[in-house]
Amino acid sequence: MSTDELLKPKYYGEKLSVAVDVLIFTVADNHVEVLLEKRDDEPFRGYYALPGAIMDVDESLEETVTRCLREEIGVTDIYTEQLYTWGELRRDPRRRVLSVSYIALVNKTRCHPVPGERVSEVRWQEVSTANVNELRGKLAYDHGDMVAYALERLKGKVEYTSIAFHMMGEEFTLSALQHVYEILLGKNLYKANFRKKIAEFVEETGGMVVGDPHRPSKLYRWNGK
Repeated sequence: MSTDELLKPKYYGEKLSVAVDVLIFTVADNHVEVLLEKRDDEPFRGYYALPGAIMDVDESLEETVTRCLREEIGVTDIYTEQLYTWGELRRDPRRRVLSVSYIALVNKTRCHPVPGERVSEVRWQEVSTANVNELRGKLAYDHGDMVAYALERLKGKVEYTSIAFHMMGEEFTLSALQHVYEILLGKNLYKANFRKKIAEFVEETGGMVVGDPHRPSKLYRWNGK
């Protein structure tokens, strides 16, 4: 769109709103899941969307994210990272809205999602490289594009950072940790290579998992590196 078109009364002087949309990811049942909410208001009534909020004039972006997490899943002390800023014209049919998206990672047992205002339902949606394109046409706004972009960013960061630990519980076995890595990366990993790679990030707790058909397994925790 040209500058002249933007200066037409339809756009010139129009109020700009800033929103945050939060992609809350977890790992469960052998797949990656993202939290979605079913809208009970226009626009896109009946469509699923990402949790989000309009930033108040006395809030920072991070404070808006914290408010969103508190209202949606009841926990705020989890990993978050700014993902991307979405600013296409008319991405929201009501008014000009700029959205700053964030990734949030959580262990599923820690959160208990509840429907907020103008939301009739919340659910965890399985997402993968295979089905992410289908979501593009089924989610409100441009949230399908956000999910696809976030999934690729998440896979890339798992390769060279320790962010996967934010999806683990307080204690875990190395086999369970490897399984989460494999789900996030979408491929099988060699046990010896994996344990060598993550050795600097874990420490033994002194606990053991017993009572299964296999030999007892040591319990570990993330050392915060």
